[in-house]
Amino acid sequence: MKKPYTEIRWHARGGQGAKTAATLVAEMAINEGKFSQGFPEYGPERMGAPIRGFTRIGETPISVHSAIYEPDIVVVLDDSLLDTVDVCEGMKDDGVLLVNTNRPPEEIRAKLSNKKVKLHTIDATKISIDELGRSIPNAPMMGALARTAGVVKVETVKDSMAHKFAKKFGDKVVQGNLRAIERAYKEVKS
Repeated sequence: MKKPYTEIRWHARGGQGAKTAATLVAEMAINEGKFSQGFPEYGPERMGAPIRGFTRIGETPISVHSAIYEPDIVVVLDDSLLDTVDVCEGMKDDGVLLVNTNRPPEEIRAKLSNKKVKLHTIDATKISIDELGRSIPNAPMMGALARTAGVVKVETVKDSMAHKFAKKFGDKVVQGNLRAIERAYKEVKS
């Protein structure tokens, strides 16, 4: 039986913005009239330690409140995790895997436990450094997610980021994030 919602699992290292991305994508889905949850997996995280975040998106209320064990989509913000974490754990062959990397897709696929997943790559680190001056890949990864998985529209991603970030940051940071989202949406590779 098919789940009545889409499940996204985020893999990153502490400080890369996976917690923020998981919750922001959930908010974006709500802004589109969907039901959603977004939350991190808490533990003894520290800067650079592997972490996971979770997002569920559906057309009806979601009553499940647990970690995601059989994700439809996996987003990896740091490709070095592929050497130590089975990011494909629980994924079906038709799952979508989005990886932040500057390596060719063939090299990434060789590291996966499930070679049949729909693999997409984007150099979100380069985009974030180019557009923001820092390696914070979560904004470009959300743009790439909008393109590859279609769980939220790229316009929603940009509008939500502009609204949310305008409260905390100056226009330079907001505009840099918007450019990073747009570039990632266009530059993602399948």
